[in-house]
Amino acid sequence: MTRTRVAALISGRGSNMAALLAAAAAPAYPAEIALVLSNRADAAGLATAAARGVPTAVVESRAFGRDRAGFEAAMQAVLDRHDIGILALAGFMRVLTEGFVARWDGRMINIHPSLLPAFPGLDTHARALAAGVRLHGCTVHLVSAGVDEGPILAQAAVPVLPGDDEATLAARVLAEEHRLYPAALAWLAAGRVAVAGGVARVDGVVGAQGCLANPLPAAPGLSKG
Repeated sequence: MTRTRVAALISGRGSNMAALLAAAAAPAYPAEIALVLSNRADAAGLATAAARGVPTAVVESRAFGRDRAGFEAAMQAVLDRHDIGILALAGFMRVLTEGFVARWDGRMINIHPSLLPAFPGLDTHARALAAGVRLHGCTVHLVSAGVDEGPILAQAAVPVLPGDDEATLAARVLAEEHRLYPAALAWLAAGRVAVAGGVARVDGVVGAQGCLANPLPAAPGLSKG
């Protein structure tokens, strides 16, 4: 089986990158994590990748100042040398230009810690708590020019529990990220994703049954009083 060569882009510890590496260790997984690329030399995830024998590279974004095009050109040169077919953003804290996104149209995937389109951007868990939502979660999507926009491939929801703070809610969401991201990358690498009218469809994937409600509604006539 020929596996699609994937570059995981990170800026920090790369926990989702580690989840992708673990999934890709299976011989039947359709993607190979062929490169871990960071815009920061001090990203902890680089050591994780190197310890697993995965090639790593650094293109320091700070060295380019406001020259986003120059930074992306340097990054593209590294990706070309490694013959990369798909980009998987895994905590990559840079906003990419429209030109770079267009070059990787349909071949760049991201995971975001909210149920998009709710709470794009940063501080998603704090914002979810402040808004009083009862369900929170994560989204895997193809990358478009807008920040945290693009056709959605998969989402996972978790309940927001009484007494939750940012840390406890983030941990619950992160566990789902680590489960969802490898599955979505596998669909893309296997050529099972099609986009029409801005909506992504995954061939052969069965939708979840039932619903998730939080808090659970009481049966009729059993309300406390």
